[in-house]
Amino acid sequence: MAKILVIDDEKSIRSTLREILEYEKFIVDDAPDGLEALKLAGATRYDAILCDIKMPKMDGMEVLDHLLKLSDTPVIMISGHGTIETAVEAIKKGAYDYIAKPIDLNRLLVTIRNAIDHSSLIDETRTLKRKISGTTEIIGESEPIKQVKELIEKVAPTDAKVLITGDNGTGKELVARWLHALSKRSDGPFIEVNCAAIPSELIESNLFGHEKGSFTSAIRQKKGDFELATGGTLFLDEIGDMSLSAQAKVLRALQDNRITRVGGEKEITVDVRVIAASNKNLKEEIEKKNFREDLYHRLSVIIIDVPPLNHRLDDIPLLVRHFITEICEHQGKALMPVSEKAITELQKMKWTGNVRELRNVIERMVILCDREITDDDVHRYVTPMS
Repeated sequence: MAKILVIDDEKSIRSTLREILEYEKFIVDDAPDGLEALKLAGATRYDAILCDIKMPKMDGMEVLDHLLKLSDTPVIMISGHGTIETAVEAIKKGAYDYIAKPIDLNRLLVTIRNAIDHSSLIDETRTLKRKISGTTEIIGESEPIKQVKELIEKVAPTDAKVLITGDNGTGKELVARWLHALSKRSDGPFIEVNCAAIPSELIESNLFGHEKGSFTSAIRQKKGDFELATGGTLFLDEIGDMSLSAQAKVLRALQDNRITRVGGEKEITVDVRVIAASNKNLKEEIEKKNFREDLYHRLSVIIIDVPPLNHRLDDIPLLVRHFITEICEHQGKALMPVSEKAITELQKMKWTGNVRELRNVIERMVILCDREITDDDVHRYVTPMS
């Protein structure tokens, strides 16, 4: 449940905002001045902060400066004496947004939810960095996977565009994350877009953002993934499912390093490294007129083909033991041994779902088996269900 801090010297406003936000299922703390607010913000991780500009003891702009030094929590400034100059100053200082009093409650709630989404994105990026620098790794020592690792090490430090190919479940996303983690952009965001999961009518808004009023539900300006990924990496997963109109705009963005939000006219410069992935044969999609040839050539400066698990069966023992360790830790169970015969049986299987399917199978056996995973367990729990 998201936590909100409300800073306002008027008790009635604090009470009203608390009542509204708690009704919307937020956890709310409030402070009557900047000093109390900074104490709370220093002791608690908030998902968003509402701060009045005019307050005693410490001006709201000064409070904003201190809050931004304490954490990267989005701060929404509010004021009953606002001007355009005040709003611009607040945004320049780093405020997430500015809302004038009397407060439009619908706008307030939308802004808070957008701020929380922004905060979650920052947290996910930070978690990814911790994970990829620690436990996450590309498991395997077979020749095909060694070639993938070598390519990643050569290509990652550059800004070259990369097209990752391979079947579903082979680990294309993991390759993209490693390309980012080993790049000079690793301190920047890693933004992933699943092109197959976003409806075609929304993909352009997601990628390029939109201006307020550009369509019915566009109640405020929204930055797109190209802007959010500036300074970092934009991973376009399943790009073969992207609409042709969106492909044209992506091509232009790659050519010019500029984008235009939906409903807007202003060109916005972006600094993004684009990595794309597809489980489709894009050359065949070009012949079918489903994919632009010029975009393909823009994206495929470097091609990394991730091998299917059936082409790297020697990696199965390493993968099995890695997944058992990971899953047992997650489930809070003692490390479960696996017999050599069980691994041999797993190597005989046809893995149509690749590494993802193998992990699901191991998780299933860790849950269902009692003390040790045996070859009998493989036949009992895997063959009929895979």
